[in-house]
Amino acid sequence: MHNILESLQIRSLNPSFSTGLTWGTTQEREVKAIHSPIDGKLIASVCMASAEDYEQVVKQAQAAFVQWRNVPAPKRGEVVRQIGQELRLHKEMLGKLVTMEMGKILQEGLGEVQEMIDICDFAVGLSRQLHGFTMHSERADHRMYEQYHPLGIVGIISAFNFPVAVWSWNAMLAAVCGDVCIWKPSEKTPLTAIACQQIISKVLKENNVPEGVFSLIIGDARIGQQMAEDERVPLISATGSTRMGKQVAKAVAGRLGKSLLELGGNNAIIITPQANIESAVRATVFGAVGTCGQRCTTTRRLIVHADVYDQVKERLLQIYDRLPIGNPLQESTLVGPLIDKEAVKSFTQALEKVQQEGGKLLTGGNSLEGSAYISGTYVKPAIVEAENHYLTVQEETFAPILYLIRYEGSVENAIALQNGVRQGLSSAIFSTHLQETEAFLASSGSDCGIANVNIGTSGAEIGGAFGGEKETGGGRESGSDAWKFYMRRQTNTINYGKTMPLAQGIKFEIAP
Repeated sequence: MHNILESLQIRSLNPSFSTGLTWGTTQEREVKAIHSPIDGKLIASVCMASAEDYEQVVKQAQAAFVQWRNVPAPKRGEVVRQIGQELRLHKEMLGKLVTMEMGKILQEGLGEVQEMIDICDFAVGLSRQLHGFTMHSERADHRMYEQYHPLGIVGIISAFNFPVAVWSWNAMLAAVCGDVCIWKPSEKTPLTAIACQQIISKVLKENNVPEGVFSLIIGDARIGQQMAEDERVPLISATGSTRMGKQVAKAVAGRLGKSLLELGGNNAIIITPQANIESAVRATVFGAVGTCGQRCTTTRRLIVHADVYDQVKERLLQIYDRLPIGNPLQESTLVGPLIDKEAVKSFTQALEKVQQEGGKLLTGGNSLEGSAYISGTYVKPAIVEAENHYLTVQEETFAPILYLIRYEGSVENAIALQNGVRQGLSSAIFSTHLQETEAFLASSGSDCGIANVNIGTSGAEIGGAFGGEKETGGGRESGSDAWKFYMRRQTNTINYGKTMPLAQGIKFEIAP
């Protein structure tokens, strides 16, 4: 652990904020200790930001934006390219720190850093493609076009489950668009954020990037609320629970700001009789227990046709019975710990409630004890036979609980079950039948922002826009044309003639 912290410049006590190369004080600040969910041991401590710290960060960001928006976009892209290179050099150490602080297995920790590298590559290309549109005017000797301008300060509120990737999705796109960013990471995982700030500092210094383009502030929900209510921050990108997102949306809407929300998911996989059962089961297991069920794209419901229901159930129970659970830094481990004991409590309470509603616990559901599980945050992933209308099934429990749901008849019946929740993030169908898969992808099919065929609900690539509908928030991050949300749109009309015609043929004659 010491080598990892030293290489990433994590101190025993870390300041509450940074505006790039400048760091805040550690004097007279509330201190929060960060313990690893792996073994409960102290990793390091952080200072929590005050209202005064926040004010200093915002003012520095305001000053930086005035300069940064005038830097040509390809040159902004060059800075992002170099950030991607630094992340490549630090991939192993940062990936290990993600695992130590959050608890996901090392392969997923390394994968998260690779996502950061990939989004840097995407943003570099984007920096030469921030295109507008031209259109024909109805008036002679007139030209019309649309262009996009930098928006200003982007406030990024990220969650503990992807402690660094979500920041990069937002920050790298915002940077090439000419915006500046203030990042408030989850107070549960601030050390990886500090590590990212240290990693990019070399690039910021070598390129004379204005102080305040990439800022970091460590705080609890009060800082997040302050950011959401701040009229100087035109865009808030928030990732987390639906409850949190509703609070942010209300605050931002109250000042007519923009919010980009990535909230809860209650994701389902449909398995039809025409599915490749083994592929479907393997995708389900990764989706259900990966990151110990703490992904917004986690597979929480498995909707299986009655004809193959028993076959799927039997295969799942075989796999769940021998899942390697333990230290996520060990190569053989597939399921690490939950983030903390509160998450364990939510896990056990949800299982109690669903059984009271009529659900049948098939396997798992218990907390693990012993010297290998000393932190008290390890659980055995659970499978529950349930019905879609159960209140517990309708909610997102951020833990490894898979609800097994039977359907009969046509695929439309399965789609109706899948859509029958308030969330709409990710969805998938396993079928080799063209009509079934096309029905799933049609406008009358899946109502989710992500709809996959013959792959699971987890593991989105950065090339496509990421996000969902309904209580998932409607936001889109990462690839495709998500960059437009970080800019303001402007329509321009140029009259290069010598007369002044009006649109719609309006006559407005002024006497000479």
